[in-house]
Amino acid sequence: MGNSDRRDPAAAGAVRDTLVTLPNLITMARLCAVPATVWLILNGRLDLAFWMFVGAGVSDAVDGWLARVRDARSALGAILDPVADKLLLVCVYVTLAAIGVLPDWLAILVVFRDLVIVGGVLVLWVLGQPPAIRPMMLSKLNTALQIALAAVALLLAGFDLRADGLVSAMVWTVAGTTLASGAIYVAAALRNQRGGQRGGGEGA
Repeated sequence: MGNSDRRDPAAAGAVRDTLVTLPNLITMARLCAVPATVWLILNGRLDLAFWMFVGAGVSDAVDGWLARVRDARSALGAILDPVADKLLLVCVYVTLAAIGVLPDWLAILVVFRDLVIVGGVLVLWVLGQPPAIRPMMLSKLNTALQIALAAVALLLAGFDLRADGLVSAMVWTVAGTTLASGAIYVAAALRNQRGGQRGGGEGA
């Protein structure tokens, strides 16, 4: 007991150091930017929302670079970083659809894809078959296109610019990659689930 008591302060300090890192603080600031961006869009300040969105993108690159350079990777950061990115993107799509800048069906599609993927992961986890999540090239492309569309939509609407043909083309491209990447994730999860069942049967 005495030895464990002496180790506790050091262990607590290690946990504290892991949680409170500069990359994690930047990621938390990006999380705080989500409601601010939504508020700006709903109040018609899409110009400021555009700069907030760009700043969030820059902060994402900076905290990733700092985590690598300073060897400040942490389990919390690995969870918070994609959550912050996805939450900002989804909220921007839903809010832009609510004010008529983006089609409402596209926002529903983007949200539904993420819900299907997250729900599928949770179901497999409950069934005792947690899938190995590997970012696919098409999924990365889809995310990049979603970010580009959100930025272009905020830029055009915020600064009264016109590029209807560009936005329309981007909307349909994002819709296509969103559907395709979601279908690929579902197909991969089903394959893994069937493989796990066969493996379990052979072992038994």
